[in-house]
Amino acid sequence: MHLSTSTLAVVAFASQVRAHGFVNLFKTGGKFYRGYDLLDYYTTTPPAVPGWSTTALDSGFVMPDTYQGSDIICHKGSKPGKTHLPVVAGQTVQLFWNTWPAGHKGPVIDYLAPCANNNCSTVTKESLLFSKLDQVGLKSGPSPGTWGTDTLVSSNNSWTTTIPPTLKPGAYVLRHEIISLHAARSDNGAQNYPQCVNLMVTGSGSKTVSGGIAATSFYKRTDPGVLIDIYNNLNNYTVPGPAVQAF
Repeated sequence: MHLSTSTLAVVAFASQVRAHGFVNLFKTGGKFYRGYDLLDYYTTTPPAVPGWSTTALDSGFVMPDTYQGSDIICHKGSKPGKTHLPVVAGQTVQLFWNTWPAGHKGPVIDYLAPCANNNCSTVTKESLLFSKLDQVGLKSGPSPGTWGTDTLVSSNNSWTTTIPPTLKPGAYVLRHEIISLHAARSDNGAQNYPQCVNLMVTGSGSKTVSGGIAATSFYKRTDPGVLIDIYNNLNNYTVPGPAVQAF
């Protein structure tokens, strides 16, 4: 059977993306919403979705030696989603990864950043100031232990975060991230997988996201939660980045 060049390209792409993963589906308020799929990159007119696009076509990762660059914000070559995911403050947002390897263990972290002009589709990503919403790192031992990623894998490759009921209505970027530590024993071995989605939050809350910082200031390659051997008698773990904001 003859395969066209375009078909071969898609087959090759599909074999690449099995290795890691990306978020391509959301659920909130009992409804599902399509996210950005990497195959959309090859579409002349991709659908308008709340998930941010990226150029990480190998479904790859951001390396620690680029933490101070813009790729750590919402992944490589990321651009804002064209729509917003409607969420009522107090509801959960469930993020579905197309796949995630069980052996890629590490923390799962969520951040929030408000958008200027109440519109995240036109935001400049470098201007976003994020506060940490929640985090799950090492849950139990022995090495390599049970991690936030294990909860994600056991939940059909999905992660659920709650939008604080006290949050002030408005447009926000939810930054969801896995840091895979399977190779983190070596310098520059950790793998960051940031994923972003635009939210339009409604409700009666008045709490603002405070003390936010740029994602380019979250981590250093020598942080103890980044440069670490999870296979060598690990008993505790400090999730890198800022502290979780209290709402």
